[in-house]
Amino acid sequence: MEDQFATSIVCADDFGLAPGVNEVIADLIAAGRLSATSCMVAWPEWRGGVGLLKSAITSFPADVGLHLTLTDQPALRGASPLAPDGRFPGVGVMLRRGLSGQLPASAVRDEICAQLDAFEDAWGGPPDYVDGHQHMHLLPIVREALIEEIGRRYSPGAVYARDCRERLGTILKRGVAIPKALFLTGLGAGFARRAREAGVPLNQGFAGLHDFSGQRPFRELMRAFLRFPGPRPLIHVHPGRVDGLLRGRDGLTMAREAEWAYLRSPEFLVDVEEAGTGVAPFPRVGHRG
Repeated sequence: MEDQFATSIVCADDFGLAPGVNEVIADLIAAGRLSATSCMVAWPEWRGGVGLLKSAITSFPADVGLHLTLTDQPALRGASPLAPDGRFPGVGVMLRRGLSGQLPASAVRDEICAQLDAFEDAWGGPPDYVDGHQHMHLLPIVREALIEEIGRRYSPGAVYARDCRERLGTILKRGVAIPKALFLTGLGAGFARRAREAGVPLNQGFAGLHDFSGQRPFRELMRAFLRFPGPRPLIHVHPGRVDGLLRGRDGLTMAREAEWAYLRSPEFLVDVEEAGTGVAPFPRVGHRG
């Protein structure tokens, strides 16, 4: 094994997207199969799911974070230069605008503040961490605004952020989603540098990228994610149960059910044990629970 480690953060993205996603994530947390979840705050299901999530983390400690969403969903600030019709553009448009320095900085800051406000208002406190839907937190302009706002709102070290970088050898040995992993590693360098300068903690080791095609069984993928993690690793997953709201809001559907089936199965526990790890929240001073 490349790294010896004690625990992994297994994080489910997209809590708040739909009831079938909320219920599955809460159940997996309560069962000790997940140790973090990233929350979308634009939909009513975020506020409606808070009670369920609070109940789940009384059974098993888990980090609860903001999944900063800047693509394909409603903007909390409404119409702006970032979302001219009140809805964010697709990921391709955001990438082009971000990489060419064309994102409107003031609108980005306003949306980040609005989403953090919405999280805090419903949750009753700050997020344990912040990351980005489709990794948009890594983009230039977004990353500067996000790190600045974390520093403005929260005490040093209180809120961590997702680092999507991986070592080249790890990417090649794993052999899963290599082009995407290389791209995010390059894009993440600027984000990680700014986070370190601001004293924002980061995970060390990242996994979970794949194409959601179902061509490879999810167990096979997860065994690869567990094999080469890092010293303080985060593995992101997307479990859920398909319902009508999910179909209308997101193109990722049946792959969620495949991940859910595996994560609740005995095979997941076997694979975690064989990898020599455990499932736990981010290790830091002051973690609640």
